Amino acid sequence: MARTRADLGAGVRLSDLLSVGEMGRAFPLARVNEVLARTGKGSRRQRLLPAHVVVYYVIALSLFMQVSCQEVLRCLLEGLRWLHGQATAAVPVAGESGISQARTRLGAEPMRQLHDALVGPIATPRTRGAWYRRWHLVSLDGSTLDVPDTKANAPVFGRQHTARGQAAFPQIRLVSLVENGTHVLFGAQWAPYATGERTLAAATVERLQSGMLCLADRGFYSYALWQAAHQTGADLLWRVAKNVQLPVEQRLADGSFLTHVHPGQARHRDGLLVRAIEYQLPGLAEAEPLYRVITTILDIEQAPAAELAALYHERWEIETALDELKTHLRGGRIVLRSKTPELVAQEFYGLMMAHFAVRGLMHEAALQDDVDPDELSFTHAVRVVRRKLSTGGDFPPSGLADPPSTDPL
Repeated sequence: MARTRADLGAGVRLSDLLSVGEMGRAFPLARVNEVLARTGKGSRRQRLLPAHVVVYYVIALSLFMQVSCQEVLRCLLEGLRWLHGQATAAVPVAGESGISQARTRLGAEPMRQLHDALVGPIATPRTRGAWYRRWHLVSLDGSTLDVPDTKANAPVFGRQHTARGQAAFPQIRLVSLVENGTHVLFGAQWAPYATGERTLAAATVERLQSGMLCLADRGFYSYALWQAAHQTGADLLWRVAKNVQLPVEQRLADGSFLTHVHPGQARHRDGLLVRAIEYQLPGLAEAEPLYRVITTILDIEQAPAAELAALYHERWEIETALDELKTHLRGGRIVLRSKTPELVAQEFYGLMMAHFAVRGLMHEAALQDDVDPDELSFTHAVRVVRRKLSTGGDFPPSGLADPPSTDPL
């Protein structure tokens, strides 16, 4: 898909616009090289675009979605040249074909492994909004992203069909967990549009841990997914649809009750014991006459029903995080760049890692000022990350452990 070329201005370095130090802290060069070695993607000979540089380049692409690929590369190479003290040496910039070849050599697997290994919760006990009593709050949800309508992408990813016709672009579906207090998206899984959210969620919930409390909407509930999520050791607070049978087995003092859930509509002795809470929201009785949520927390002293009913609506934190990903970072109505399925996958992980880097920066700022990260503007943070000056030693591809090189890379 063609996109209007946008330049960043003559003489501008990536180090003038991008907080590469934050990228380096989030994704250290040593870990990048480990993944490249493990996947067999490390550069075997000196290239204009070595594999480790391409990794950071793919992340940078997601921070500059409205800028041409070559322009982002030019700034990246300018930053590297500057780091090596070559203030006057010319920087060769690969053309679109060379960039595509470098990205194709790298493929998606190193980006996936780097993402899965390093993108995760970052909250500390001091992080405001990250905790309910003793539990670490996370939420589960899904969304879609548009990809270029190419001959390679369209049959692989498919597109949405509605009463008005089919969508303009093929789409991928994603499901992710979010750390409520920091808006960090982690455990993200993606697949072609036709794949259901519950199918993707089966892999996503594997990232839950003991001590977490996971919130999820009714679209995710199934006996199998509930069971899989609970087996991680995490506690759950999920809404269920009205057709899920929840017979009252024992009414508790706070108005909640104990019941069992079972696979399908079958009633088996080996059903799972849960606690159910039914409530209405003032002013919404007509639109939503009854909310029904179930939880693995059975002790009303540890988590009273009124508190859990209010807490469930913190699930909307993930809607905000997905909006950040799709609108404020990627850009409204901007389609992913990649024209082949392999590079779409690569770009997806780059996008998720770019969001993680921005959110990491915001978390550091929130801790420093002792405020809730929700009080900080994600849009402003993206601007800061794009403009913040970095010192030479902050850029991971600079190879600081090695003596200065005469090669621009």
